[in-house]
Amino acid sequence: MKILAFGIVKDIFSNSIVEIDLKDNATIDELKILLEQKYPRLNQLGSYMVAVNNEYASASDVLHKGDEVAVIPPVSGG
Repeated sequence: MKILAFGIVKDIFSNSIVEIDLKDNATIDELKILLEQKYPRLNQLGSYMVAVNNEYASASDVLHKGDEVAVIPPVSGG
């Protein structure tokens, strides 16, 4: 599955897109665990969001083949 990266996550991944092998019907939580194992610096962010098909996803949401998945770092502003 292709994972899009934004902001500091692009630096952590060293790319704006990475490929991850996931089992069928993997959840967002399972994806995050896999990403954090492969890219331990993600843990330093404290929190980050995952969006699926342009909508924020929750931990129990199931991923499907063809989904557009993006990892979005914490955002601050004023």
